[in-house]
Amino acid sequence: MHYETITVSNRDGVLIITLDREERLNAWTYQMGRELHHAISSGNDEDEVIAMVMTGAGRGFCAGADIIDLFQAQADGDSSTSDNNERPGNWVELVRASKPMIAAVNGAAVGVGLTQILPFDYIIAAPEAKFSARFIKMGLVPELASSFYIAARTGFGQANRLMLTGETISAERALTIGLVDEMVEDGALLLTRAEALAQAMGNNPQQALRMVKALITQNVAAADLTQIQSRELDALQVCYDSPEHKEAIDAFIQKRSPNFKRARMEGGAE
Repeated sequence: MHYETITVSNRDGVLIITLDREERLNAWTYQMGRELHHAISSGNDEDEVIAMVMTGAGRGFCAGADIIDLFQAQADGDSSTSDNNERPGNWVELVRASKPMIAAVNGAAVGVGLTQILPFDYIIAAPEAKFSARFIKMGLVPELASSFYIAARTGFGQANRLMLTGETISAERALTIGLVDEMVEDGALLLTRAEALAQAMGNNPQQALRMVKALITQNVAAADLTQIQSRELDALQVCYDSPEHKEAIDAFIQKRSPNFKRARMEGGAE
């Protein structure tokens, strides 16, 4: 597929997805959403890809939905465009079922620019990054399960403040309240740090990585400990039979580094 709103490159197994509408601060459109879905789905299908990093071109990460191309058409009742007829699929489901995903936020992450990365496994910010869930300013409510994820990341009070005021906060404050997981000292180090962490995650057994993500997704808001343990035990039974688990045991016994990729290829694991 030819991409017009994003660029994609593979760096030592880490798929770097860059939002690339620099002249509009990478504002989100339906086309961008479709291209992101395709890039991530393709990365999940490629054994050479072990993890993914998403960042933005230029000085912005994603300035939210493109008001001119998206909201104005909706306000005018225009349903004739291909964007409106070809909306992307379930973003949260895609992200949570994917290989490890890290957001490298280099600039403003506003509206959907923020909510699309909340389900990611880890969010790293540059010092100059800004964050805002400013849906209320547009007479809207948060989407992409962000009313859950913001509260899960920041706590009840901070989530209410962010979503009810629509305020814009600095990377430093976002780190303090837990909206992001890490902030680099220098923006020039952002992508290097994100790639290193993606490698650290993606070099682990891929089948187990997907299952851990599924367990976190299912159990993060669960209250029934019996059900939580049952899910874990079911996943463990699958892992025990996986080629990657057997490779980990062999490598430990033989005092060598495990080769999970070879184990997957030889064992036929997905």
